Amino acid sequence: MDQSALEPVGNRLLAMLPRNEQEHLLPHLEPISFKLGQVVYESGGQQDHIYFPTTAIISLLYMMENGSSAEMGVAGNEGLVGIALFMGGDTVPNRAVVQSAGEALRMNTRVLQDEFARGGTFQRLLLRYTQALMTQMSQTAVCNRLHTVEQQLCRWLLLSRDRLDSDVLIMTQELIANMLGVRREGVTGAAQRLQENGLISYVRGRIQILDRKGLEATVCECYRVVKDEYDRLLH
Repeated sequence: MDQSALEPVGNRLLAMLPRNEQEHLLPHLEPISFKLGQVVYESGGQQDHIYFPTTAIISLLYMMENGSSAEMGVAGNEGLVGIALFMGGDTVPNRAVVQSAGEALRMNTRVLQDEFARGGTFQRLLLRYTQALMTQMSQTAVCNRLHTVEQQLCRWLLLSRDRLDSDVLIMTQELIANMLGVRREGVTGAAQRLQENGLISYVRGRIQILDRKGLEATVCECYRVVKDEYDRLLH
């Protein structure tokens, strides 16, 4: 894999590394493709790789014993999937599912842990990203408890758009409902209201954002809290 494969359509976290650290990591990064709805890893399972999404978006879900789920956080080209692997764990406590099909770069767990132990910018960036992700998880929990499904859907759409180069998202209502931890009927109603207000177009699993400013005016404060924290820590 060469330097051109990492930038400009690559992972923002890796692109922030000094060139010498990028070149050192390049031989250990392997491209991989993900399909919509694909399970990247299961809760409690052994994880052999950490993933740096480039065009894919991956949702981190908490699974209940009865099979229901709710999204805790989302990772795209701004970050990575698998923070437990450099935070002292060999297994992950949640399920990771592909929310938007696309590409990623993966690194072997052993290589990751050795590189993290070396310190330097790589370690600092991973820790900063972890702090930003923890903020996102905390804010998601608050949002799911206090805000309407319509506001949650706006937050989800905006966070997804920030991680894509397109205003079009391919996503079924069932998958969105599983992400938000609500009934499908709730997502249907919220999507219809956003569509009636001219903010989105939704047809057969294809969501197009028509009015971003309108979404930002409708969304709750949670979106801005999460975005500001990522900007503060990683830009």
